[in-house]
Amino acid sequence: MTYIVTLTPDQLADNEDDWLVSERFTKGLPTGLNTSDAGTRLAFLVCDNNQARSANNGHRGLAEHGRSIIWMGSVQRINTVGPVDRSITIEPMRRCPNPVPLDGPDGILASLPSTHRAHVERALSESAGHFGMATWQALREALLRRHPELSRYIDWLLAQLNPLVFNVEDPADRAWQEQMDAAQSLTRVTDFPHSALSAWGRPASRDEPYLAGLIPDPVENSLIDHDVRAGLGGEAPLFDDWRQRSDVRCDIHVLEDSTGRRLEVVNVNATPVERRLGTDMIYYHHPTHSFVLVQYKRLDARHKEYRVNKQLLDQMDRLEQVSQLSSKPARSHEWHLSPDACFLKFAHWRNGAASRTELAHGMYIPLSYARVLLEDDCTLGPRGGRIFSYERAASYLVGAEFAELVKLGRVGTAGTSVEQLRDFGLQRAREGYSVMLGFESSDETTRERAVRVRSRSAKKRPKVNSYSPPTSQQQ
Repeated sequence: MTYIVTLTPDQLADNEDDWLVSERFTKGLPTGLNTSDAGTRLAFLVCDNNQARSANNGHRGLAEHGRSIIWMGSVQRINTVGPVDRSITIEPMRRCPNPVPLDGPDGILASLPSTHRAHVERALSESAGHFGMATWQALREALLRRHPELSRYIDWLLAQLNPLVFNVEDPADRAWQEQMDAAQSLTRVTDFPHSALSAWGRPASRDEPYLAGLIPDPVENSLIDHDVRAGLGGEAPLFDDWRQRSDVRCDIHVLEDSTGRRLEVVNVNATPVERRLGTDMIYYHHPTHSFVLVQYKRLDARHKEYRVNKQLLDQMDRLEQVSQLSSKPARSHEWHLSPDACFLKFAHWRNGAASRTELAHGMYIPLSYARVLLEDDCTLGPRGGRIFSYERAASYLVGAEFAELVKLGRVGTAGTSVEQLRDFGLQRAREGYSVMLGFESSDETTRERAVRVRSRSAKKRPKVNSYSPPTSQQQ
């Protein structure tokens, strides 16, 4: 189904500020409305300017009368409300670059065949309605014929609704699945929108990083110039020179909010996918000069366990060298609950489907705890080998717990420089890892960071702009 939600100008004005930040709207459906999951599951938010409006809530760009499409979104969930009622959750949402008139001789409805026009009018007759696939196809043709700029919006929203299914037997798909989870982890620990890095299609080459397949946010092209000149202050991404290197493949995406807090996401590979050893997520918080590393390991899909081998032991030895980069805490923000900066994420996916909002299930185990487990009888297998599993590692962290510790700066290195981070990131890529690196910079104090993290309110989160530097192929 394709949904239409009709709002008055006052309702639109009351909600828009929140939508710009939360990207989410839940709307009740008329009782008895069919909620079949078939079709596009797109949603159009229409402002009916024929309805009463307050004098000071006029919406710039709207005609004095008539109906116009103002917002578009993806219906991610159909919710049960009581025994008979339903609601839809629209997420993410994007505001159209300009209102799209439905009425009048130049409106979209006038260009639709009579049958499809009647279906759209029926959906518009209540506060929420829907129509089927044939009418959607007719509406899409009419929209793109008169408003071709909406193509990017529709493609991006459909990608949010129809995530690709990864083939877990294929090395490239496994690598992209892990890198996608690492990208989502970075947005989670930094409180940037998940949607910014989640619309995706397979890159042209199996050896390319996950970010190479990112489908750009539809508002991005209109914001790039603004972000580069004003939001980014003309400053190139810190790792921009990596894209010019011949020994690595690097893709970069930059997110920035209205307070100036900025996340540079860097995705780099240096080896063919068949020779890679796994995926690293590295998060660096520049104000405190601290970073955290997560090394991905896949649990057996059937038994949810990981049998320790020499490769893992060698990798753990190399990770322990990270402690040599860290200095003794000298200031309050350099103190951490533990000197651990490296974690193993023993991950598993319920199936090959990519999730836009959920991280992969799994255990986050600090490296020092992994060493303890390897000396404890709890990890002894029936044949003398060592096994990591949920039952054998009772004190693991789940994703939300790990993210909270990182957000609050309770784990990580102390006093590590940007130069050390750059050298370490390139070293990990050359050793055979897919690296997803997040570099966060801001002017907020340690206290301001804690207040932001603990506020939890979407309305208190600033609006985010995004910028994707051109790839070497685009230059």
